[in-house]
Amino acid sequence: MAFLTVREAAGRLGVGYSTLKQWIYKGSVRTSRTEGGHYRISDQEVARLLAARGTLPDRDRRPGRRGGVLVSLSGRNRLRGIVEEVRREGLLAQVRLRIGDQQLTAVITRDAVDELGLRRGDEATAIVKATEVMIGREDLAESRD
Repeated sequence: MAFLTVREAAGRLGVGYSTLKQWIYKGSVRTSRTEGGHYRISDQEVARLLAARGTLPDRDRRPGRRGGVLVSLSGRNRLRGIVEEVRREGLLAQVRLRIGDQQLTAVITRDAVDELGLRRGDEATAIVKATEVMIGREDLAESRD
């Protein structure tokens, strides 16, 4: 039987490290401890947790593992531009795209920025998915007295 660290088990489960630690503290996850006091989780326990969530175990589900190449996307509101700025702070990152003479700012996870390898000057596409879109129009007529 193989044992995983909390971080490895969290990666296989698709949850955050701190989330899995909270489950351990609450007694929702069966663990063993090393002589140094570190938690270890068996492969069988990970499979049990995945089954309870209705997910099949995936042996290739490891942090940092990249998926395939995205060749098509259903979203239609695509805005192509150049990355002007990437600011990382804590778990989040702010990405500013220059799209023509306009700017678009998106806040995404730091992990997403790192996985995409976004840097200033890169070409990138923003895909806008919204259930509501507002359209406005400026009144260009002279104000009336």
